[in-house]
Amino acid sequence: MTYSRLQWFSVLFPTLLVGGMEYIRHAYLLPYLSMAEGNLLITCLVLVLSFFYATWVFRTMRRINARLAEEEARRAVYEERERMARELHDGIAQTLFFLNVKLRQGRVEEARSAVAAIDNHVRQAIFNLRDLPEEGDTLTCRLEKWLGQWSTLTGIDVQHDFQAPPEGFFEAAAEVQIFGIVQEAFHNIRKHAGATQAFCSFRWQPDGEWRLRIADNGSGIDEESVRRLDPQKYGLRMMTERAKKLHADFTIRNAVDGGTELILQAGKKGVRT
Repeated sequence: MTYSRLQWFSVLFPTLLVGGMEYIRHAYLLPYLSMAEGNLLITCLVLVLSFFYATWVFRTMRRINARLAEEEARRAVYEERERMARELHDGIAQTLFFLNVKLRQGRVEEARSAVAAIDNHVRQAIFNLRDLPEEGDTLTCRLEKWLGQWSTLTGIDVQHDFQAPPEGFFEAAAEVQIFGIVQEAFHNIRKHAGATQAFCSFRWQPDGEWRLRIADNGSGIDEESVRRLDPQKYGLRMMTERAKKLHADFTIRNAVDGGTELILQAGKKGVRT
């Protein structure tokens, strides 16, 4: 049943129930029941029927909400797969063009580097697609699994400190966004940072506040390009857009002790701090 039908049913049910009871009492039961007895009987009947009606309505609404949440989560996963597919297509197309140019110029070593870049790009894309957050138990469990595989694939040591949130703390669509930010951040660490170590932590509060921090010991980041949101920094723009969808503050900067630090933080119920 749709929301519009529930709305009309909720409007008509009490009217027909009380009106029908009053009609039956005056038409058929008036000689047998006093006014006080009739009022008490109608009150009890309305109470019992309203209880069963309310139980049915809320059960139906929960079923509708569950279906909508499932559809939203499925759509978020499909959108993430589509984004990765576009990124994979664009990256391979650019590298193939570069490869073609170098082969025409007879620069074999540079062509080999281009082939290696395609191989790494495809491996990373397949790795990310295989581990989208529609699998596994909880967000932190999936992150632990993904970071372990990422560390094995890249040879970069990863330490993590996760405070697992309770079930239902995040909607499925929000988990997709957070997982995507983590993937993009660690993709940038592998590709640009020149780091040997990385760290990821997650903390949450019962009132809905949460904080994700990612850091590395690499070469740092150009903070000026971050401030002006350089259009060539596709990964940075993607992470910023994901943070907006989460209603969270997104900060990326050079860490005090070297390397890069990324912080994603949201206040109560996703409100920006």
